[in-house]
Amino acid sequence: MGLQRRLGLGDAVFIGLGSMIGAGVFAAFGPAAAAAGSGLLVGLAIAAVVAFGNATSSAQLAAVHPTSGGTYAYGRAELGPWWGFVAGWCFVIGKTASCAAMALTFAAYAAPPGWERPVAIAAVVALVTVNWFGVTRTAQLTRIIVVIVLLTLAVSVAAGFTAPDAPGWLSPETLWSDGWYGILQSAGLLFFAFAGYGRIATMGEEVRDPARTIPRAIVLAFAGALVVYACVAFSVLSSLGPAGTAASTEPVAAAVAASGWSWAEPVVRVGAATASLGALLALVAGIGRTSFAMARKGDLPRLLAAVHPRWHVPHRAEVAVGGVVVILVALVDLRGAIGFSSFGVLLYYLVANIAAYRQRSDVRRYPRALQVVGGVGCLVLVVTLPWQSVVAGVAVVAIGVVYRMVRLRLRGAAGPDAR
Repeated sequence: MGLQRRLGLGDAVFIGLGSMIGAGVFAAFGPAAAAAGSGLLVGLAIAAVVAFGNATSSAQLAAVHPTSGGTYAYGRAELGPWWGFVAGWCFVIGKTASCAAMALTFAAYAAPPGWERPVAIAAVVALVTVNWFGVTRTAQLTRIIVVIVLLTLAVSVAAGFTAPDAPGWLSPETLWSDGWYGILQSAGLLFFAFAGYGRIATMGEEVRDPARTIPRAIVLAFAGALVVYACVAFSVLSSLGPAGTAASTEPVAAAVAASGWSWAEPVVRVGAATASLGALLALVAGIGRTSFAMARKGDLPRLLAAVHPRWHVPHRAEVAVGGVVVILVALVDLRGAIGFSSFGVLLYYLVANIAAYRQRSDVRRYPRALQVVGGVGCLVLVVTLPWQSVVAGVAVVAIGVVYRMVRLRLRGAAGPDAR
């Protein structure tokens, strides 16, 4: 039994926005400010350029390969099974870390002190349950969440701009105080926030008219998220300054508090918790579809390739993802989860750019220069991430490669799939 095409353009755009806005606004600005101070504004621009190259590559590939799995499927089709496996494995490990980051962000805003991890685990279980009952319910809940978050952020930005400006927050000295390495590291961390458009591509078998809908949805969701990020970044930095932003675990709420709008602070906390839930909901759906696609090809255990006979979702894959996320929530911290996620996702989009670059001219929607920008940008940003994230990422990617090599040897595979 296959998946069903139930999603329209609006559904796809909201799923993309739900994936991006929750991650970027409430989780990534603090670590980015710690890396680059006010230079995170330059880092945001760099991340946006790299992400746009990746988004157009994903859109171009999705129009030709309207199937579940995103770059895993595109890499297999355009470059070969090994490329597809590396992309899919990097997506699964990187975005599973993103799920943990979003669950922990939700709990930081919503849980009483000392109850953060239990509340985060409960959120994971609840949203895996929502996904179980069908993709249309996922899309409907995501629409509600995105509307709440955008209204909350409108209040937050307005409050932040009424606060007194932090001294010298936008001077040349503060912009370049950490040099290019710090700026590039902030760009790598902020890239974590832009990768939500990939959720749209992973749902290629559930979108109506995918060749037209997916490319449009990816570009629209990316543009909307960029506008939101820029407004929030200027608002937070102008009110808290780079040091205050770096020191705060809740910079958006802190900016509202600095403005004197005391009534708005609880509103921001509710919005932040809601945004994190929206991102977590869309992430679980996306990872479940990629795991389903990999299992269908034998690159993950085939028992994960089942589709629920009533709800038409890859229910076993989503339950497996939820179980791993629960374990991570119990063990990891937020900053480490963001860095590790960025490592996996940047390698994933590197494969997407290479695959799009290799496509024939008759299916090309965007110039090859955009794929070059996206691919080179991914390489630069991945090597400037915190070294702990790079080491952990290399180790886990190596585990995946060894797993596939062993699997192929045990099966005695010698055909095209053994490449």
